[in-house]
Amino acid sequence: MPTPEDGCPSFDSLEQGLLRLLQGKAYGKGTLNNYHRKLRQLGRYMVAHDIVTYDPFVGQRFIDDYCSTRGLAAATRQGFQTVLRRLDDFYVGQYHRQRKPDLSPLSPLYSTCMDAYLEQSRETDGNRDATIVGKRYVLREFYGHLESLGCHDLREADFALIGRACLLQNNKDGWAVIRMFLRYLHAAAVLPRDFSTIVPSFKRAFRLPSTYTEDEVNRVEDAIDTQSHVGKRDFAMLLLATRLGMRSGDIANLTIASLDFTHDTIHITQEKTGEPLHLAMIPAVKTALADYLKNGRPESGLPSVFLRVRAPFEKITTSVVRYGTTKYFRKAGIDTTGKKHGPHVFRSSLASSMINHGESYDVVRKILGHADPDAVKHYARVDIERLRAYAIVPPAPSGGFQEFLDGRVLV
Repeated sequence: MPTPEDGCPSFDSLEQGLLRLLQGKAYGKGTLNNYHRKLRQLGRYMVAHDIVTYDPFVGQRFIDDYCSTRGLAAATRQGFQTVLRRLDDFYVGQYHRQRKPDLSPLSPLYSTCMDAYLEQSRETDGNRDATIVGKRYVLREFYGHLESLGCHDLREADFALIGRACLLQNNKDGWAVIRMFLRYLHAAAVLPRDFSTIVPSFKRAFRLPSTYTEDEVNRVEDAIDTQSHVGKRDFAMLLLATRLGMRSGDIANLTIASLDFTHDTIHITQEKTGEPLHLAMIPAVKTALADYLKNGRPESGLPSVFLRVRAPFEKITTSVVRYGTTKYFRKAGIDTTGKKHGPHVFRSSLASSMINHGESYDVVRKILGHADPDAVKHYARVDIERLRAYAIVPPAPSGGFQEFLDGRVLV
């Protein structure tokens, strides 16, 4: 199958071109990250279906075949369609500014309270700019729902009206924002009652993270031909994911300056969280990186570690990490049926392996770069071996239950 490096039009270049265009038009970081995430899912879909180059028909197939079969909420599906419209516009050399739905002008009181709440979220809770933008939009929508129900002053609302306004909210994730805002208004004595108690709760269904055994991960690593230039790059690239749990974005953005071969450490600022992360450069990773830098990396003055293997020798994108992961899973003959098989599964597989070997959750959290102590809580659910120690042997059946098992009693 031809790859983007064979000279065919690259989806990566199309994606990066669109993101640069939007950045030049002053789109916010949060919006750009949202576009990047959705385009990354499109890229995964293309890899899974052996589609090398993009055109609008591929985008429509993605919407019909991928989005419509996963039970996505209407707002999520609409988000994908908006991103693909922008991508198609860029593909044909046109651009049309996205129109957001008209929102009701805010009353002076509501605007003042909302701004004060968002400032508290920023200063006290440490919310980042992208989070503030999302909260602001949710609260503006909420005000529009209140107005549609005839309430132009929040102080005149009651429990029934607040409940009805919440049910008009399309994005149920916004309920948590509304709840915190109403709690803030009550604490600030703007509202005489705490209406937050009437806001419905919404919790996403928990899914166990996809994991692969140590043997399967080793087979993926062994499937890489480390004699070729691309193999040397991919081997070093994937070892950062399999052995250190680095995210694909951090791998793609890794710079030579972040590698300390003297002290065998790697120092990065995580793309997702903005937090610094210091990792031990274990021998296998050190050897693979040194081999690639000396014998596989093209001559270039660029600061990035990983470059394309054919001219122009630019920094790789995350799709190269994803493409390589999928390719080597397939080459190794690993059964991925019903399981994710992108680079992120190496993080959950590493966490599961470390936990099953007796490492504490705190050690796993620090290696994966999580600041929140509860961030690895869901890995506890795949800690099968440690849970076995707490299993209780059920008592032997007796009495009426034994008679039922023996077929002497019918229920």
